[in-house]
Amino acid sequence: MKPAMETAAEENTEQSQERKVNSRAEMEIGRYHWMYPGSKNHQYHPVPTLGDRAGRLSSPGCFECCIKCLGGVPYASLVATILCFSGVALFCGCGHVALAGTVAILEQHFSTNTSDHALLSEVIQLMQYVIYGIASFFFLYGIILLAEGFYTTSAVKELHGEFKTTACGRCISGMFVFLTYVLGVAWLGVFGFSAVPVFMFYNIWSTCEVIKSPQTNGTAGVEQICVDIRQYGIIPWNAFPGKICGSTLENICNTNEFYMSYHLFIVACAGAGATVIALIHFLMILSSNWAYLKDASKMQAYQDIKAKEEQELQDIQSRSKEQLNSYT
Repeated sequence: MKPAMETAAEENTEQSQERKVNSRAEMEIGRYHWMYPGSKNHQYHPVPTLGDRAGRLSSPGCFECCIKCLGGVPYASLVATILCFSGVALFCGCGHVALAGTVAILEQHFSTNTSDHALLSEVIQLMQYVIYGIASFFFLYGIILLAEGFYTTSAVKELHGEFKTTACGRCISGMFVFLTYVLGVAWLGVFGFSAVPVFMFYNIWSTCEVIKSPQTNGTAGVEQICVDIRQYGIIPWNAFPGKICGSTLENICNTNEFYMSYHLFIVACAGAGATVIALIHFLMILSSNWAYLKDASKMQAYQDIKAKEEQELQDIQSRSKEQLNSYT
């Protein structure tokens, strides 16, 4: 009877120790589930081998691959880039030709003395060089923003696996937000400035339309209808003639230089407005991308903590099993 009693006591001791170990593991698991409620239904999946990955990658057809690649295109950034390129091209190209036509009109009709409009000619020439720089800068800046859109889009995560972000990447995105905001404010000024020559040419054109109207065409007051370009401040008050009246003004409105310059200034102003819209669009995209990167960094830190906790739970469970095996 004594060996049987000792055997029963040993079995009771082993069962009590097993219950203690199991209760300790259950407490750790319960603590983890209390801290991370979303991990209760978590399932551990085996890490696929290289052969499994190669089999899955080789299984989709050409059509599926094309659809997947098209899903990785940041269409919002692409539309903003096309709009920015179009607006800058219209502003720079049309503005450059319109400025040259404006100088020709001033030299031929409003300021016959070269010294009177020498300063204006230098300013217009400087503006033409500035246009070259603006076109080059925005061509490069648009490509950079499009590349940044490819980097931060959520579709890139699906194409290239786990998404990783760094503090440097978030800082660069924040810098692009600030720079695009400054450029947007600057282009608002450019848009307002480009409306000034449109206003001037419109006044001249409307005056010519008044001269051509039947009410004033048969009267002697036609020669009293004039346009004084000196009042706009682009040439000095001592410039000769500075003021054009009557039929001479009508002939100026019928020239090819006036017609082309007027319409090119309108197109250049529209291009500046399109560039402003594109920069506002870029600003919204960059702001959302920066917020996405910020959330991704927080999620990355959470995933690291979660993986560490899961590893600790696996270690606890493995130690519990080892202790149970050692008692049996």
